[in-house]
Amino acid sequence: MFPEFRELITELKHKDHHFTRLFDKHNALDEEINNMEKGNPPASQFEIEGKKKEKLALKDELFQYLSKVAKG
Repeated sequence: MFPEFRELITELKHKDHHFTRLFDKHNALDEEINNMEKGNPPASQFEIEGKKKEKLALKDELFQYLSKVAKG
């Protein structure tokens, strides 16, 4: 995710608790969605789509945060 910010992501994960919380939540949602799509736990398409929208919103928030930090 966001290869153009790879170094900044690594840096922020070590020193910015807010960023780390967002990043970890995004990754947890990604794993949860993958499991739901495999039927573990069983979920409806509606539930899966809801999680995907939540993940996308987090991704947008992460991108905005990274862009702001990168500009200084």
